[in-house]
Amino acid sequence: MSADLHRAVWRKSSRSGGNGGNCVEVAQNLPGSALIRDSKLGETSPVLALPPAQFAAFVGTIKDGQFGG
Repeated sequence: MSADLHRAVWRKSSRSGGNGGNCVEVAQNLPGSALIRDSKLGETSPVLALPPAQFAAFVGTIKDGQFGG
């Protein structure tokens, strides 16, 4: 997977603002993986790679408010 990270197209929420602060970036353009990283660290950030179905479940859990945020 690490060899493919240079091909990842990263995006973040339009609600995150322009200051690049405490944001999470997501890349979903690589087959079989959804990638998550910390925007503050950019290219040096550790990357969490999830299968697309697990990423969808993760996002659904967040939207349902199950993380208490």
